[in-house]
Amino acid sequence: MNIRTPSRAGGRAARRAMRTAPNFNMLPGLTRGIPLCEVMDGAQVERIDAASMYILENVGVQFRDPIALQDWKRVGAKVVGELVYLDRDLVRDLIATIPSDFTYHARDPNKNVRLGGKHSIFVPMTGAPFLRDLDDVRRNPTLDDLAMFHKLSHMMPALHSSAHHIVEPYDHPISQRHLRITYSSMKHSDKTFMGMTTSPKNAEDVMDMCAILFGEQFLEDHPVTTGNCNGNSPLVWDETMLGAMRAFCRRNQPVLCSPFVLGGANTPASVPATVAQLNAEALSALAYTQVIRKGAPAIYGHYLSTVSMKSGAPMAGTPEISLMNFMIGQMARYYDVPWRTSNTLGGAKTFDAQAGYESATTLQAVIHAGANYIWHSAGWNEAGMHCSVAKFVVDAEQCAMAYRMAEGPKWHDFDQAIAAVSDVGPGGHYLGHPHTQDNFQEAFFMPELFDNNSIEQWTAEGEVEITERALSRAKTLLAEYEEPRLDEAKNEALLDYIARREREIPAADELNQSY
Repeated sequence: MNIRTPSRAGGRAARRAMRTAPNFNMLPGLTRGIPLCEVMDGAQVERIDAASMYILENVGVQFRDPIALQDWKRVGAKVVGELVYLDRDLVRDLIATIPSDFTYHARDPNKNVRLGGKHSIFVPMTGAPFLRDLDDVRRNPTLDDLAMFHKLSHMMPALHSSAHHIVEPYDHPISQRHLRITYSSMKHSDKTFMGMTTSPKNAEDVMDMCAILFGEQFLEDHPVTTGNCNGNSPLVWDETMLGAMRAFCRRNQPVLCSPFVLGGANTPASVPATVAQLNAEALSALAYTQVIRKGAPAIYGHYLSTVSMKSGAPMAGTPEISLMNFMIGQMARYYDVPWRTSNTLGGAKTFDAQAGYESATTLQAVIHAGANYIWHSAGWNEAGMHCSVAKFVVDAEQCAMAYRMAEGPKWHDFDQAIAAVSDVGPGGHYLGHPHTQDNFQEAFFMPELFDNNSIEQWTAEGEVEITERALSRAKTLLAEYEEPRLDEAKNEALLDYIARREREIPAADELNQSY
């Protein structure tokens, strides 16, 4: 019989107490350890590539921006009006200079994360014009609501970024909103964040604020934020997005080159043909990032949805979206560039079973597809029209579960665990065995927000369902939040910059194109 000494028992009890205490430490960036799901063979990958190159060479891409048109002429592309016809060799030469992976540098260096190849990060949703708040009431958001989501992002271990406008703060003018959004991202979390690209001038303001926070020279060779540039499918890039792209690329900061796909509406009603068109659109933007600045980090992006032929509404969680994610992952790896996808999407109006099914379907697909920048990972509901506080915290826990699965099996204690079989023998149990006591939490993920008790215990405890549990958890987290303090001099410099720009930008200039 093994007799524990008091010191050993005390050590185990202390470790057990540490394991059960709240832990808000961010998980390292995910390094995947499971196989990829690849639904195309090599010939089919090349078929998509050939179709995309045909589109670029013969159909062309519309660049509605005079500066971009001059840039394309300068590097030898054929330009007819606003149509740019891209030779496949030119495209291949340009995208070959995009880094296959890079490291994001956070305000807290311990929260730096690598992106590309096997390395992935989870990023919350953005852009919601409404929220479902701590009382599950759907309403217009404010800057305080945005701060709340940035605080929750800071505290959720599986979220690697505080994103940017998780919800739209309606209590600030549109033309000046980007300044307060960026400051909130920087102030309430010390993780990496996203930068607003709602106009070229707004993107330049974000770059200036990043230079204040990190140092101008630091930006030259350290990615610290992410811009998103959406294409207008089919085959259009506009002046607003291209100008914002230039602002980020010139400062050597990554951009997501993201065609906005509504399958069957702005793409053919075919999964492979949709991917071929999307691939052409993404490649044209990725190539342009390298025209702006060779070697600048860039990410193959997209937003995927299919369209209901009954109503015209976008749909999420459908089989075709999963298939397209698998295919796009293969194309991004074919070109050796990091890629972005969207996660936990759904069209449900509340945090109900539909929301759960749609989100779980999307999450599993993007994990097995090998996505790198996994955006919209928490809070998305109602086709992105609102961010739900309840869903936000549950989604974040789901990302932690997906993180654990994607790491793959852990073999470090295999011999000790097999030895426990001899200790316990036939007919015994492992609950009290030292190996179980030391490893139970690491061995098996234990969700905090799912109820796995008996129905009798659940009834005795008030029959609390997931939405109520999640809102209670969010309130507890916010009560325990500790702000990661900004350096006082940098904080003052950021506030001075915001005050100056708010004086310079008229509140009536909705897109801030001129100031």
